Amino acid sequence: MNIVITGGAGFIGSNLTRTLSEHPEIAEIRVIDNLSTGSKENIAGLDVHFFEGDIQDAALLDQAFRGADAIVHLAALPSVPRSVKDPLASHHANATGTLQVLEAARRAGNLHVIAASSSSVYGANPHLPKHESLTTAPMSPYAVTKLATEAYLGAYHHSYGLPVLPFRFFNVYGPGQRADHPYAAVIPRWISAVLAGQPVTVHGDGTQTRDFTYVGTVCRVLTDAILRRVVEPRPVNLAFGSRISLLDLIPAIESAVGLRALTDRAATRVGDVPHSQADGTRLRALFPSVDPVRIHEGISATVDWFGGSIAPVAPSPRHSPCVTSMVIEETRSCRPLVKAFQE
Repeated sequence: MNIVITGGAGFIGSNLTRTLSEHPEIAEIRVIDNLSTGSKENIAGLDVHFFEGDIQDAALLDQAFRGADAIVHLAALPSVPRSVKDPLASHHANATGTLQVLEAARRAGNLHVIAASSSSVYGANPHLPKHESLTTAPMSPYAVTKLATEAYLGAYHHSYGLPVLPFRFFNVYGPGQRADHPYAAVIPRWISAVLAGQPVTVHGDGTQTRDFTYVGTVCRVLTDAILRRVVEPRPVNLAFGSRISLLDLIPAIESAVGLRALTDRAATRVGDVPHSQADGTRLRALFPSVDPVRIHEGISATVDWFGGSIAPVAPSPRHSPCVTSMVIEETRSCRPLVKAFQE
C-alpha cells in the first residue's frame, strides 16, 4: 500500500509515519508538509518521500496522490487561541485545505481519506460523555473549521462515493509534542515548565476536564483503519471516555517528573471548552482490539522523551497520589523521536 500523510512532519503525523514504517504491508509513505508547525527533523531517518508544500497547492496534491491507496489528512493550523487571533488563517488551512485534499483524492480515483476533526466541535453542549449524535456548538473559529472538515468528508462520501473516515481527536499528547511555541498544548507545556523550575499556568479555576489520548493509541487506530480500509462517513470519537481535571493533571506530572510544580493563575481563555469526555461506543465497535494507554503511563513516556525523568517524589499534598507503571510496548516506538523541539 502507498500512503500519503498530510501534515506528516508534525507531532501526530511523524508518530504515525514511524508506526506505519514498521508494517510490511506499507510499501511507500509520502509526507506533505509546509513546515509551518512541523519539522523535517521529526521524520529524519525514516524511509519517506517528502513533498514540501501547502495542501492548497492542487498540483502538489495531484503529484503526491498519484498511485496512492489512502490519505491520512492531518495537516491543519491547530490551537483554539490561534484561531481566535486569526480566524481567516485557520479557515483557509483547515476548511479550504480539506476541500482541496478531497478534490485531489477524487481526481486520483476516489482514494480512501481518513481525516482529523476535533472534540472542540461539541463546544458549549454540556452533555457528558460526548457522543457523536449530540448537537454541535462550536465556541471558537478553530472548532468551526473542524466541523467543516468532517462535514465535507460526509458530503463527499454521499455525493461522490468517496470512502472516508472522520475522527474527532480529543487532546492528543505524547512524545514529540512541542512545548516551545505560544500555542503549545498543556501537557508538554507543563512538563517543560516543571523540568525548568518554572510555574505552570492554570487558566481559570483548573476544574476544566479533558479526555487526553496518548499519541501511540491514536497511531494504532489510524494504522488499523488504513490496513482494514475502514469506511464510516459519520464522525467517530477517537478517545476512550476517561477524563481528568487540569488540577489533577498537575500531580500526575509531578509524579512522573519527580519534582513539585509551582502554579500561576490566569484568566479563562476565550473559546475554551469547560469539560470534555468521549463516548467511545462507536470507536470500540469499529476498532474492538484497541487498548488505550492510561494517562499516567502516557505522561511517564512523555517525560521520558523530554529526558527529564529523575528520582520520584510524592505529589503535592493537596492531591491524591499518582502511580506510574511500566509503559506498554506501543509507547516504546515513540521514544527515538528527535528531541529538537526542546532544544
